[in-house]
Amino acid sequence: MSANVETMMYVREKPWHGIGTMVAEAPTSADALRLSGLDWSVNQEDLFTVTQKVSGYKANVRSSDGAVLGVVSDRYRICQNTDAFAFTDNLIGGDVRYETAGSLQGGKRIWLLAKLPDTQILGDKTEPYLCFTNTHDGSGAIRAIMTPIRVVCNNTLNIALGGAKRAWSARHTGDLDAKLGEAHRCLDMAGEYMDALAVAADKLANTTVTDERIQQILSEMFPLEEDASDREKSKVKQIKDEYMVCYFMPDIAKFKGTEWGAVNAMADMVGHNYPHRNTKNYRENNWGRIMDDHAMMDKLMTLLAVNV
Repeated sequence: MSANVETMMYVREKPWHGIGTMVAEAPTSADALRLSGLDWSVNQEDLFTVTQKVSGYKANVRSSDGAVLGVVSDRYRICQNTDAFAFTDNLIGGDVRYETAGSLQGGKRIWLLAKLPDTQILGDKTEPYLCFTNTHDGSGAIRAIMTPIRVVCNNTLNIALGGAKRAWSARHTGDLDAKLGEAHRCLDMAGEYMDALAVAADKLANTTVTDERIQQILSEMFPLEEDASDREKSKVKQIKDEYMVCYFMPDIAKFKGTEWGAVNAMADMVGHNYPHRNTKNYRENNWGRIMDDHAMMDKLMTLLAVNV
């Protein structure tokens, strides 16, 4: 079993190594909570040394097995797993369906992935998802993240847009209920992001880029020193070759020679290719990078000098 993924629920296809419960149809929140193994709560307990109570800090303890998930300040406010599902239900409204949900790192981090209505971007079916992530160890904020996926090639269009945000977050302090109540602007954020992505995609698809410029950009992204070893040269060549394989894939053919084709090729490479240092947790770590911003995608957009 992976060191990162503890429990999970997924619909139809195994997301990475097959841990968890597969279901034929995306469940509602009540079933997803149970099927993903998230039907536990977090309690705060006092900390003690051998002789006295530790002031100012609490232990976040899981109800199901007594595991200590983290040590936090006494200002920390817990967002329970049930609260996370309720938040997503209330945010989207109606009969919310969850594609996947689960627990990472022994319960320290949990996630939910809810599907939003399909849309079209440049004639391609695109499935927008809202990913809600939370930590119970004090290491991060509560976050809601837009994750659009280009269905034909299962590429995550993780593109930073200057005019539209794809993430909302709230710290585990203060009036947490009020923060979650205000977070309905996430849904507005989701709509604004998808609208802006469609506009950006159209602009990128109508901007040409030559093969020579692509090679120049790759050299800037993966530079080599003059005294680089043969091993370093081989590694960079392999990365460039992997990118070009993605660039010439059939699903990108209609966008070849455009900046949108270049962006989709990078999305394909960072989302699906194996790493050059194949650690046992690379799939889970790659998933985390996709949910957040990905440095290679951001770098490519910068080098393309895209003003979106």
